Amino acid sequence: MDSSTIVAVATPAGQGAIAVIRLSGPDAVTIADKLFHSPSGKKLADQKANTIHFGKLENEEGVIDEVLVSIFKAPHSFTGEDSVEISCHGSVYIQQRVVEATLKAGATLAQPGEFTQRAFLNGKFDLSQAEAVADLIASTNKASHRLAMNQMRGGFSKEIEHLREQLLTFTSLIELELDFSEEDVEFADRSNLRTLITNIISHTDKLAKTFSLGNAVKNGIPVAIVGNPNVGKSTLLNAMLNEDKAIVSEIAGTTRDVIEDTFTIKGISFRFIDTAGIRHTNDTIESLGIERTYKKITQASIVLLLIDPTESEESADHSVANVFKRISDDQHLVVVFNKIDGATPALIDPLRARLRAKYDGKIDIVAISAKQRTNLDEVNRLLVEKAGMEQMSESSVIVTNMRHYEALVNTQEALERALEGLDSGISGDFLSQDIREAIFYLGQITGTISTDDILGTIFSKFCIGK
Repeated sequence: MDSSTIVAVATPAGQGAIAVIRLSGPDAVTIADKLFHSPSGKKLADQKANTIHFGKLENEEGVIDEVLVSIFKAPHSFTGEDSVEISCHGSVYIQQRVVEATLKAGATLAQPGEFTQRAFLNGKFDLSQAEAVADLIASTNKASHRLAMNQMRGGFSKEIEHLREQLLTFTSLIELELDFSEEDVEFADRSNLRTLITNIISHTDKLAKTFSLGNAVKNGIPVAIVGNPNVGKSTLLNAMLNEDKAIVSEIAGTTRDVIEDTFTIKGISFRFIDTAGIRHTNDTIESLGIERTYKKITQASIVLLLIDPTESEESADHSVANVFKRISDDQHLVVVFNKIDGATPALIDPLRARLRAKYDGKIDIVAISAKQRTNLDEVNRLLVEKAGMEQMSESSVIVTNMRHYEALVNTQEALERALEGLDSGISGDFLSQDIREAIFYLGQITGTISTDDILGTIFSKFCIGK
């Protein structure tokens, strides 16, 4: 553990009304005292923790700024160390001078994520909670904020530690058997161990499967808008975003490349992807765009397939069948009848009924007019429903981090080997080795088991000052 006192600007780079410079370490209050001058002459070292003090910050050249200084005493601070936060005016020049003054007074410049890393090393929270701090800062919508808050509060950590403790109990009993190998005793009931391993494999698999949703929530749930040329894909994109993002034209094949933008609906970010119209063409550039359309279909969580109900039944059936065969079970296909302002219910209703009967609840159908912005609220409702976030409670555990996902998959693989070992009747030492490996991977998630390389990689992605 580094015993230096670190400093950095904790607020975003650039000019603002105020800025906060953060100091943390054993000499944080002492360094601040060298620069801070109160109207009453009081010293910060003599003040109580969790108090704020007004005064001037001065160096050898004179007054830098009038500031507010907040004092936090170990271990009751974010980092677990003595900490000081200096609130000054948000001039970039003032920020630089305050940092320079603290460096001359004995502080060292903080590295990216070093404040949070010190909090982790001082036991303020575990590694997954520390990573949630970065996710919380980066949250751009209600859903990602909720997931980050739940993880930071330890919801995910508690589940992982519970699984780990159960495995530790059993592997300890197995290893105890090795000390009494000559007496042929069995402390760990193999039937109970099999049940435990099976349950943990099921639980880790369930957690790992939430990663696709968690990752989508962080980065925006991908929604591909597909269909034949001139069915109104770009018009729908523009209507959803409420701006002219894509070129709209009566000429077929106008959209030749993928156009993306993000829009938030009920606190959930959706990443809309307008694609090239699907049709047979000899145009090389348009063909490349259509190939990208098929690729985006496989990458999307939700596919909005636009159909012009005035087209032939054969064309509509072919469009749905062509897209439906390309999506997986964990994707959602929503068929959107567009241009209803030019079609009668007598035309739309039979088509809707036939598709519902053919696909038996495997698709959703909505009728809209993108041009007239009719029924767009129904599209929004379906998008939120298919995102699956509204069914999740505040305590739902969702995996949002690739590192956590990989650790869960590695845990499963180790436990599956242990299960195979039970079936084949392998000795306790080999069985314990597989269980220990699973415990190791679970420990990597919370930081119970970590290396300097892992910590360095994680915290280097944080912003300076956090």
